[in-house]
Amino acid sequence: MMEKLGILVAFAVLLESVSAASLGVVYTEAGMVEGENIRLGFNRRMDVFRGIPFADVPGRFEKPKPHPGWDGVMKAKEYKQRCTQVNMMMSDTRGSEDCLYLNIWVPHGKQVSSGLPTMIWIFGGGFLAGGSMGANFLDNYLYSGQELADRGNVVVVTLAYRVGTLGFLSTGDADLPGNYGLWDQQAAIAWVHRNIRSFGGDPDNITLFGESAGGASVSFQTLTPHNKGMIRRAISQSGVATTPWAINKNPRRFAEEIALKVGCPTNHEMAACLKMSDPARLTLAGALDMTSSPDHPLLDNLLLSPVIDGDFLPDEPSNLFHNAAEIDYIAGVNDMDGHVFTGLDVPSINSPLLDTPVEDVKRLLAAYTKEGKAALDFAYSTYTSEWGSNPTRETIKKTIVAIGTDYIFLVPTQVALYLHASNATTGRTYSYLFSEPNRMGGIAKPYPSWMGADHADDLQYMFGKPFSSPLGYWPRHRDVSGYMIAYWTNFAHTGDPNIGESGVPVAWPKFTSYGHEYLEINSKMDRNYVGQRMRLRFVHFWTSVLPNLANAIPE
Repeated sequence: MMEKLGILVAFAVLLESVSAASLGVVYTEAGMVEGENIRLGFNRRMDVFRGIPFADVPGRFEKPKPHPGWDGVMKAKEYKQRCTQVNMMMSDTRGSEDCLYLNIWVPHGKQVSSGLPTMIWIFGGGFLAGGSMGANFLDNYLYSGQELADRGNVVVVTLAYRVGTLGFLSTGDADLPGNYGLWDQQAAIAWVHRNIRSFGGDPDNITLFGESAGGASVSFQTLTPHNKGMIRRAISQSGVATTPWAINKNPRRFAEEIALKVGCPTNHEMAACLKMSDPARLTLAGALDMTSSPDHPLLDNLLLSPVIDGDFLPDEPSNLFHNAAEIDYIAGVNDMDGHVFTGLDVPSINSPLLDTPVEDVKRLLAAYTKEGKAALDFAYSTYTSEWGSNPTRETIKKTIVAIGTDYIFLVPTQVALYLHASNATTGRTYSYLFSEPNRMGGIAKPYPSWMGADHADDLQYMFGKPFSSPLGYWPRHRDVSGYMIAYWTNFAHTGDPNIGESGVPVAWPKFTSYGHEYLEINSKMDRNYVGQRMRLRFVHFWTSVLPNLANAIPE
């Protein structure tokens, strides 16, 4: 009996291997590519392509150009280098100027897939760092699209783009207009639109998604007129075009600072000199100054970012939402997104033993409001109204995190959602708050016990790490990961996160201009986690009260 069973199993494996679904060699506009075909389970396989060029080696401070093509079959089985950028310590550089490549994951059942929704990932990193594959630990890459593609039955694409000085330096005029990293992203989106059908994807059903600077990039890509007709849906996680760090309003001043650091003049010869400068020196000259305090928040040092160039961004982002009128849009934040910044500005918030002076709350609010004493007083009363006469140490620390979260992420995201909903024709709008607590919070851990979801905490769940690395997570983490993958990929399939190939735990209502509905995402979610008017009092303060305070209240 056992012998017969063994023969049957062997025959089934042989049968599957003979009929294994694979794209094989794929024809693209520039040449043929061959990826890696992997087995995921019975009658489930996946083609993975790593390092396909979507543009030529970019010229210094130039828009990307089409790739000239190649002969024969390109083996697309290894990730390519990141674009030139500072290392984590900001003491040296890494990467290459030859970096405009993308990666593709294509799931198959019994048959080779065709016409699948395509999700294009844009990484974050403050427009300064990052790569299409993400952080790596023992060949476990953060931005591997395998779990998302397999569980959601979508094609996943991750792209690279220039960052730092080489991607975003601008003189504010035609000499060095800037936004080279955004043009790289746009070139990759256009490449996918032209070529993805050969990989089993649907060019008419493309969803962009990204986090932090990647979320803001997604927002920019929906607002620029250069992507008309190519993007069907978009998801911005912890970053939108309306955030205070997403646009550099005075690029010339920073360009002159970098020019002086690399030995270039600041006159009419500056741009020509910068173009001829060493790329490593240029990149280091744009490294982020990590010194910060409540009076000088780290946020103010993020100066290498997109600019209003009259081309990619013809106007202020808030005036361009008509370009996204037909795009379905999800945007949201983590409930303690601001912790990563405020923990550097006010280090005492992470110490269970140290008090955080009330004065630090005022100093941080003054740095953010920038409108003098009347604005500061109003902001302080808004954020301390429920403190009582003797606020606890924890209350003060959590207030600082809330201030950073609101100003840097939550309020601008609510503004973007409102602008999208009020400009939409056929495009649907959805809002979320991710609140699964940080896994590093608690006794004898680096974060306080009251920690919620820090900046970037959502990425591990969205990319399915609790499934691919099960020993590092609890069952509840697999729950929230499954929920996120279901909502995100349903949205990619249908434009409605509730409807698709995956079941969801709670119906997610559309965000409307009058109700401001949202879904709170965590491992415990049920219908009680559907809400309205996220932190409305604080959104109202930053968007309506503060802009009018200078005139309404005399100093």
